[in-house]
Amino acid sequence: MSIQLIEGRFNPNDALDLIAQMVHIKIKYHESKIINNDNEDDIKSREAKIKRLQKELFEFGNQLKNKVDGVKINALIQIEQ
Repeated sequence: MSIQLIEGRFNPNDALDLIAQMVHIKIKYHESKIINNDNEDDIKSREAKIKRLQKELFEFGNQLKNKVDGVKINALIQIEQ
């Protein structure tokens, strides 16, 4: 099963806004799991994921600064059993 979440061409500002909102949702997900968790290894793993997401979002924003014509985004979520 799959869900075509995003498909299209976006100007740099809209692309950054869209991706940033998605990343922030994922960060909030990990933060909520940290709050309800007492497993130190799981907490450290989630904190590392949050830092990675923040770093990748920052790098994505920097790369978009050089784009004048916009970018194409294709986000497909595949669900496997």
